[in-house]
Amino acid sequence: MRPVNIQWRKSSFSEQPDGDCVELALNGGCALLRESDDPSAVLKVARHELRAFLARVRAGGLVGEIALSD
Repeated sequence: MRPVNIQWRKSSFSEQPDGDCVELALNGGCALLRESDDPSAVLKVARHELRAFLARVRAGGLVGEIALSD
C-alpha cells in the first residue's frame, strides 16, 4: 500500500500558530478531523455527512440537544 500525503488545515479560529485547535484534511470522499494537541486520534467521516452536520449546527439545529462539559 502506498502512503498517502495528507494536507492538514488548521481552524481559522486558531489565533496562535502553535495553539491547540481542530484540524481538517480531505482524502477522497472522506473528511479527517483531529485535535492538534493529539494528532494520533483521527475522526474519519464521509464529506457529505460532515457538510450536513455543519449545516445543522449553523442553523441552530443542535441547540439544547448536546450537553457540553469542560
